[in-house]
Amino acid sequence: MSSDSRIRKFFAGFHRSFWVANALELFERLAYYAQAAVMSIFLRNHLKFSEVDAGTLSSIFGGFVYLLPIFAGTFADKYGFRKAFSFAFLVMAIGYFAIFAVGSPLYASFSHALPLFWVLIIVLIFTAVGESFIKPSVLGTIAVSSRTETRSLGYAIYYMLVNVGGATGPVIAYFFRDRIGIDSVYIVSASTCALMFLGTLIFYREPESVRDFRQPSLGQKLKDMLRVMSNGRFMVFLLIFSLYWIMFWQVFVIIPFYLTDFISKNAPFEIIESVDAWAIIFLQVIVNRMTKKMPPVTAIVVGFAVSTLSWLVIAIQPNIWTIIAAMVVWSFGEMTQAPRYYEYIADHAPKGQEALFQGYAFLPIAIAWFVGGTFGGWLYSTMTQSILVKTGDVVRVLGQPTGIWLSLTGIGIAATLLMIIYNAYITTKDRELPRA
Repeated sequence: MSSDSRIRKFFAGFHRSFWVANALELFERLAYYAQAAVMSIFLRNHLKFSEVDAGTLSSIFGGFVYLLPIFAGTFADKYGFRKAFSFAFLVMAIGYFAIFAVGSPLYASFSHALPLFWVLIIVLIFTAVGESFIKPSVLGTIAVSSRTETRSLGYAIYYMLVNVGGATGPVIAYFFRDRIGIDSVYIVSASTCALMFLGTLIFYREPESVRDFRQPSLGQKLKDMLRVMSNGRFMVFLLIFSLYWIMFWQVFVIIPFYLTDFISKNAPFEIIESVDAWAIIFLQVIVNRMTKKMPPVTAIVVGFAVSTLSWLVIAIQPNIWTIIAAMVVWSFGEMTQAPRYYEYIADHAPKGQEALFQGYAFLPIAIAWFVGGTFGGWLYSTMTQSILVKTGDVVRVLGQPTGIWLSLTGIGIAATLLMIIYNAYITTKDRELPRA
């Protein structure tokens, strides 16, 4: 078969809407991670919130972004993916612009007359509602716009583009923050979403097979959630896993605080935050081949342990290069455990409920965000309050907050040990979760 024939066969396996949806996902992730890279610094340094309040606002936004898709999928299915995409990008464009406006001198007379913290909570939840429609719309489009034999490849393409967006978003954020100002990053995110709103209207066409794709009703979704949450063993597993993601989100909370306070006010923290995603893009296949013979639970435990080491790397000699090295170490742990996590759930879900339990696989990320931002802000504030002495605009550094890295290491050790105990006392005694 000629190369031209292979290319035609490759593209023939996907409906046009598949490529449009994945392009929309790429730019949505770029917009999301661009603003996520600067959010903690924007809230603390630009809007003058404390580390704890900045972390709490980050927690609220990130938590709802990853929790609401459970319900948004029902509405996306009812009204169609094209309308869901259009609604999502329009809401996100307005939301990101509103975050910019809150911190812009142009709107100071208006924003200063309102309770800033509560205004931001409303704006962030509003924006998260828009964000929540993207993933179910993209995944639903992939499901109905790819053939059975190409669907697995379709999800692989989706996952790759998610990481490309996650890697490039922070880099773009750095260049705009460095040359224009940190609030300009939210204009970038808002503009990107506005363009994707127009792109949806112009290019996206509802796949004909979408009428055969039906998600459960909202009432059924609530029943399913109660069914999952009533499975004690599975919830314990997810709660243990949430400890891992609590550590991960500190890359977007504690790392920016530390770099700008202890290394340099102009440190490229956005680029450093993107190292994990770049490593996954280039090394995921290699790591998968190296670890494919590991049992899933072993790969999870090894991944936890390797990622935990990243905080010790920073503690030994905190500087830009060791933090970059730590992000690479973290990525190896993430690449080891992440793909096997879904395999583990598939192997241990109650028979006939495999798809249901996979649908709740991202709950640890939502749980971790609801907790992780506030925790990270509190931990950083507590560990640095006697080390950073501020006199006006001058900040003197009296030492190193080694306790931060050791605390995060402790969380990682606890997560690793709990997963080992879970496997020893639950998984090995009952190779499957209780049957329905």
